[in-house]
Amino acid sequence: MSVPEYTGKHDVLHQDLAFPYRFLEPANANGECLFLLHGSGVDETTMLPIARQIAPAATLVAVRGRIPQEDGFRWFERISPTRFEQASIRAETSAFAAFAIEVAERHRLDLSRATFLGYSNGANLVSSLMLLNPGLVRRAALLRAMPVLDDMPAVDLAGVRALIVAGAADQTYGPFAPALVTLLHGRGAEVDARIVASGHDIGEPDAAIVRQWLAAPIAA
Repeated sequence: MSVPEYTGKHDVLHQDLAFPYRFLEPANANGECLFLLHGSGVDETTMLPIARQIAPAATLVAVRGRIPQEDGFRWFERISPTRFEQASIRAETSAFAAFAIEVAERHRLDLSRATFLGYSNGANLVSSLMLLNPGLVRRAALLRAMPVLDDMPAVDLAGVRALIVAGAADQTYGPFAPALVTLLHGRGAEVDARIVASGHDIGEPDAAIVRQWLAAPIAA
């Protein structure tokens, strides 16, 4: 697959909104948009390679979490690898919801056509966004995700498409993936659950699944 050519200063880190982000628009942009949310301890650039594999003609909004971790960042505070600070989740999720709307207005993006692609801690922020701000996320691809909210809102997710991809050898998040599938499905989302033969890491098998899922017709 050829590397897409991007117009404008796509290497610029925008820091004038609530979250730092990079905006990349390919010369052959097709109107599709991916919001990219990275995993723990890294930054927004780590999601760009897989996003380009998934949708080379999509506009990319690569966002950086605001919580420092080691040499990188994460999306909300954690107590342990599988327990998280609830006030931090809610505060950061609320801030991200407002940020997504601002970015969409600034760059004339249609959020109803956007896909929120998250990995690990970034995927957990996306699932929280779906539950705490219903109506904002219409399509979400969650790679190595788990439920993180202690109190699950009883929201209606009808009309929302969600892809959940778990790693067969992911001993940290893998056991929690079925609970996330049940949670989102039980609230009305159209959920496609997959398992790949890997651990917590992501790669080409994940890209192929997301690419296929995005190209599939929407169920009636």
